Amino acid sequence: MKILVTGAAGFIASNLIPRLLARGDEVAGADNFFLGKRQYLAQHPRFTFHEMDLLDLDGVVKLMEDFRPDRIWHLAANSDISFGTKYTDFDLKGGTLVTYNLLEAMRRTGVNEIVFSSSGAVYGEPTVMPTPEDYGPILPISLYAASKVACETLITAFAHNYDLHAWIYRFGNIVGPNPTHGVIHDFVLRLRDDPTRLVVLGDGSQSKPYVYVEDCLDGMEFGIAHTRAHVNVHNLAVDDQTSVREITDWTIEAMGIDRASIDVQYGDSPRGWRGDVAQVQLDTRRMTALGWQPKLTSREAVQRTIREVVEQFR
Repeated sequence: MKILVTGAAGFIASNLIPRLLARGDEVAGADNFFLGKRQYLAQHPRFTFHEMDLLDLDGVVKLMEDFRPDRIWHLAANSDISFGTKYTDFDLKGGTLVTYNLLEAMRRTGVNEIVFSSSGAVYGEPTVMPTPEDYGPILPISLYAASKVACETLITAFAHNYDLHAWIYRFGNIVGPNPTHGVIHDFVLRLRDDPTRLVVLGDGSQSKPYVYVEDCLDGMEFGIAHTRAHVNVHNLAVDDQTSVREITDWTIEAMGIDRASIDVQYGDSPRGWRGDVAQVQLDTRRMTALGWQPKLTSREAVQRTIREVVEQFR
């Protein structure tokens, strides 16, 4: 297949592209390096990369006209949620308008398959936990999540009006090698720079399901292979959750720092920042009914990722 990957230099995409190339797919990628890292692209042989801003509709149309992909993996987004609270149009542009441009370019060029990385954050703070895909009303509490909701609705509208096939995945927290941000990435870099002090956003009670990136990609591909509706929406997560306090302790241990020698400063709030959903549990029965199961629990995914990130940024 010919696959176009947006956000190609980012965390999930940099783990996806090698598996696509290994099976013989022809892959092109696009990224503007807001969060993506150039060194992650160097890992991919036989890969065509386009440094571009997906807000340029004419550029996106030309890319699709030239490459003619069979499927788009739309992984580009501002996944640094707190950043969007400082620049309130950032998620609108980098999330919603970029997604519109891709869909419009698909409409113009006849590309009809899109895989979209959404988020469990779209549910906001639901009253039903674990939260199923048909929960509503959806009331997001961050601009990032609001943009993801808008993207989902654009995708469903385009799918039904222009005969597209779409797979929308609402993730738990995805972890693994090649991170660009996130609690493990931040803790490792902070402790590398100053092993005597660690400032933690929130009181550490935040608890979420962490999915190892290879499990995430396995689940996405499994869903593509086993669902063929115009729009297919799935939570993609694990059944257990991991707290920030656990991540703090495991990261300190993995870096070989004496716990008694470090000043860990927790905040007073059970929320890390405005817009942070502090407690997340996603109902995964729709995916498991298809026959998919993750290989790693949240605890195992976090501990493995800590070891990998400590080594990667040593």
